[in-house]
Amino acid sequence: MHVMPQATSAPPSTIPRQVWLLGFVSLFNDIASEMLYPVLPVFLTQILGAPVAVVGLIEGCAEGAAAVFKGIFGRLSDKLGKRKIFVVSGYASSAISKVIIALSSVWPLVFLGRFVDRFGKGLRTGARDAMLLDASTEHNRGLIFGLHRSMDSAGAVLGPLIAVFLLHAGHTIRLILWIAALPALGSMLLFFFVTESQTDPQPAVKVFRFSLRGFSQEFQWLLLALAIFSLGNSSDAFLILRAKNLGMSLSLVILAYVFYNVLYTLLSIPAGKVSDRLGAKGVMITGILIYALVYLGFAFEQNARWIWLLFGVYGCYIALTDGVSKALAAQFIRKEQSAAAYGVMPMITGLGTLFASLIGGMLWTFISPQATFFFAAACALFSVLFFAGLPSKATHE
Repeated sequence: MHVMPQATSAPPSTIPRQVWLLGFVSLFNDIASEMLYPVLPVFLTQILGAPVAVVGLIEGCAEGAAAVFKGIFGRLSDKLGKRKIFVVSGYASSAISKVIIALSSVWPLVFLGRFVDRFGKGLRTGARDAMLLDASTEHNRGLIFGLHRSMDSAGAVLGPLIAVFLLHAGHTIRLILWIAALPALGSMLLFFFVTESQTDPQPAVKVFRFSLRGFSQEFQWLLLALAIFSLGNSSDAFLILRAKNLGMSLSLVILAYVFYNVLYTLLSIPAGKVSDRLGAKGVMITGILIYALVYLGFAFEQNARWIWLLFGVYGCYIALTDGVSKALAAQFIRKEQSAAAYGVMPMITGLGTLFASLIGGMLWTFISPQATFFFAAACALFSVLFFAGLPSKATHE
């Protein structure tokens, strides 16, 4: 028997205090991460002299590590019945990673910093999303996850804008990397006000053995669809490098990246509401089709005139899929396995991104930049067939 997560008694329109606190933690942490993210590919290739294939290696391995850790620590969170300790430790690790990257004089140190950052993401993601799910009902899941993604992506607007301001003020990329550590460290203070609901431990969960046993067939099918999509969904660093490759200045590239995050922020909550009303499956498929069109645009475009539009439409894709995918998954999982499920999902997609970034970097280096984007679009279109095979709602045995 498939049992849906228990609903709380909170009114559908209410956003619990816990959700706001976690949202602000994500906001400040993402300001820090996104101050350095759009300048990092340029820092690697132009200052440290690394080839594009190394950028793919670093981003791919970082995301792959995060993927494995999300699966492990999501299950461990369920096993122990604890959430907050994983979330706090995860955000602390990400703050430390900013210092490591700022100290880097060779690309292997950047590799280490990105690894520590993604380790932190792996620590926190499943437990944090389980805390969000605990605070939601079946009537406002899309809204709550959409709000959280919106606040997270707001940091991705403010962070790059701060980076552009610092660049125009004459500061170096390395100083930007140092300043990026400050909001990440500051976000930790909010955890003094975060509480967690009691969750029964799950002693039967085997943390260190990957298995999909116990998950519904619908959830396993969703994971398959996400895996196929993720195999082509390489790091956004390739979008940044492509824009730079087409002749945009670093400041304009960052501003185009900001434009993407502005639309992501503005559309995440409406996308969540639409998924609550019309169904998450249709919204998810629409977002992936938009992704395919954007990547085809990056492949065919030969100058910078359409880059702004492509980044903007790309923001629509992420708003229609990021929080919505978690709301879609919530239809097929039980409350007591929610952290494990929300750990396995990014574990699958992160491993896909690992291979996508490695493949993308190799295609860029040894064939052409366009080949990276053609491959990504093809994987996205193929995955739509699998998303279409999902039921709109969970079936009951």
